[in-house]
Amino acid sequence: MSTGAAETDTQAANEANTSGITASSLQNTLKERLGAEYVDIEDMSGGCGQAFNAMIVSPQFEKKTTLARHRLVNSALKTEIAAIHAWTPKCFTPEEWQKKQHDAGS
Repeated sequence: MSTGAAETDTQAANEANTSGITASSLQNTLKERLGAEYVDIEDMSGGCGQAFNAMIVSPQFEKKTTLARHRLVNSALKTEIAAIHAWTPKCFTPEEWQKKQHDAGS
């Protein structure tokens, strides 16, 4: 029996989200549409869903320039990006990501 009230903090945060976009929804969409192996989305807007930073690792980025990678991501998230204020993706191939992780651990 639903009272219409949020039953969890996450649900309440999602309902309060002014854009209707969540880090989780962006993550799921990127994994589905780009076959992303790793996606880390950070809501920079304090929970209102208006500004996100993203770290995206996908084999679809192979042999693409940074601009081409961003266009691919923006195309996959066209509807979502239209609903938010700021979107900052960082795109890596799996090999680039492994090297970045290795270099960070050194």
